[in-house]
Amino acid sequence: VPIGKPINNTKAYILNTDLSLQPIGTPGELFLSGDGVARGYLNRPELTEEKFIQNPYSPEERMYRTGDLARFMPDGNIEFLGRIDHQVKIRGHRIEPGEIENVLLKHPRVKDVTVREWGTDNATSLCAYIVTDETSDRDNFKAYLAEKVPHYMVPSFFMELDTIPLTPNGKVDRHALPEPDVSSALEEYVAPQTEVEKQLAEIW
Repeated sequence: VPIGKPINNTKAYILNTDLSLQPIGTPGELFLSGDGVARGYLNRPELTEEKFIQNPYSPEERMYRTGDLARFMPDGNIEFLGRIDHQVKIRGHRIEPGEIENVLLKHPRVKDVTVREWGTDNATSLCAYIVTDETSDRDNFKAYLAEKVPHYMVPSFFMELDTIPLTPNGKVDRHALPEPDVSSALEEYVAPQTEVEKQLAEIW
């Protein structure tokens, strides 16, 4: 989704984690500086210190880290890609759940969807919560996704819900989403075929 260009007296920067400028087309976090930047959050000094930092490209100014993942397009417009704080790391890959949601929403049976992570830093899995217009087979969604995204972006779990739970201000209530059933991710057992596989299975 393009969100346009900076207005007058405002600068926009797309930076990496080292606060270095990202090339055109390369994703990074969106930072804003200029007359439109507030002095901070009311009565929240810690959050103010985290989000409002000195602008390394204009030291007399401060800039605001939006938490938005974005990139500059060749025509100078900024394209919004999602939220930095919604990114998850799965088996070494950084994933934006919103990308998976956008693909699933194009499935003809999907009315609504949200994707979140479950687990720990050492063993994190994705779960897709789907609202459909009829009872569907989760393998159908898994195969659909596998054709359109890399394998590491295909959730381990698919759960069908009547509705996606929302907070009072209309955002997805991630804490109200049910924890997935681990057994639903188990694949059909395939016996070892080669001699090496048999030896490994016996050792394991």
